[in-house]
Amino acid sequence: MTVASPLLLRLAAESATGALLRDHGTLHLVDGRVVHAESPAAPGLDVLLTAGGRLPPDRRLGDGELEICRLGALFDAAFFALTPGSGPTRFRYGPVERPGPLAPVRPVPLADVERETRRRRELLDGVWPYPAVDTAPVVARPAAPGQTVTLRQRALLAYADGTRTPAELARALGRPAFHTLLEVRRLAAAGLIATPLEPAPSPPRWLPPTVPDPDTALLRRLRDALEAHL
Repeated sequence: MTVASPLLLRLAAESATGALLRDHGTLHLVDGRVVHAESPAAPGLDVLLTAGGRLPPDRRLGDGELEICRLGALFDAAFFALTPGSGPTRFRYGPVERPGPLAPVRPVPLADVERETRRRRELLDGVWPYPAVDTAPVVARPAAPGQTVTLRQRALLAYADGTRTPAELARALGRPAFHTLLEVRRLAAAGLIATPLEPAPSPPRWLPPTVPDPDTALLRRLRDALEAHL
């Protein structure tokens, strides 16, 4: 999180209002706190509620359950928005437009968002430190004799047709993208999905050693000295 942290600290200190823009997502701030996050890698709250089967037939949720879903969607999108190396960070000052009635209404301190994002990154790396599986198509592999697979893993593997990425699987299953990534890494660690090969580093290009230009004056003096002794 070294890319965004200095800016986050400043925005929190000055109680800034506006949008923190990065290549992988956006954080919307009001008075230095996060009120909404979005990322193309993370399903929105509407997808999580409908595709995930969380929304009851009468389409009403209790306030407590809805708040938990809101915060979960916020942290999910923020994780990808604050991914290290996701391009330049810009902040656009101005009023924040609420994206809809399902948007989070309880502001979250920036420090809490960053701390949770860092915790999630460390959790992923502790399970299977190969981030290539996070964006590559998920290719299922047969289980070994006697190897157990949970119901959630079985559902994920059923959608893993070799073309869907973890983000696409998350949308298809109506699950948070981070939780899907975590499951994918667990499956990779268990040998139940293929881990893409990391690209081999390019060999260093050989360059001939540089030879300094000769000291012309010194060469003349050496010539004159030799000629004087002939």
